[in-house]
Amino acid sequence: MTNVELASRVNLSPSPCLARVRTLEKLGVIDRRIALLDPAVLGIGVTAFIQIKLEKQVQTSLENFTRSIDRLAQVMECYLMTGESDYMLRVMAADIEDLEDLIVNKLSRIPGVSSIRSNLALKRISHKTVLPIDANRPVTVKACAAPSRPLERSPRPRYDPTGPLLSDAPIGLDTNRPSYSVERL
Repeated sequence: MTNVELASRVNLSPSPCLARVRTLEKLGVIDRRIALLDPAVLGIGVTAFIQIKLEKQVQTSLENFTRSIDRLAQVMECYLMTGESDYMLRVMAADIEDLEDLIVNKLSRIPGVSSIRSNLALKRISHKTVLPIDANRPVTVKACAAPSRPLERSPRPRYDPTGPLLSDAPIGLDTNRPSYSVERL
């Protein structure tokens, strides 16, 4: 979606709309912009959910498993779980042979893995990329403990053209505050 299209949908002119988008990016509310590809068109026809148990749930085992999983392109999502399994993976593979290779030659060889259970998805019924935000309730953006980018407001006046982009933001950004209201963006 272009900025002009977004501005039209939210009843703003393009310039203020772009300023708000950039503010949301700097706050970390907008994590990244992506294109959603159709897996079937690209020959990726198998989705599986895999439950993994580790021998021990100690910090080093968890970290080693996480590092190993991050290297596997077929792992789309990985969650640390409560309950019977330690991890739940959503994986996508070209076909059953590709899935078998992932399980037998990659997942089962990760040190500390004691059990692997897989379930194949027959059909995707629902897939949403929109977060469940109630338009009738104000949203509060939680400040992270260690922001990847500084969220400090520039001490320069608003009219200073050399100031950072956030100095034009319609809200004050102060890392000492615990949250920011998106409603005011």
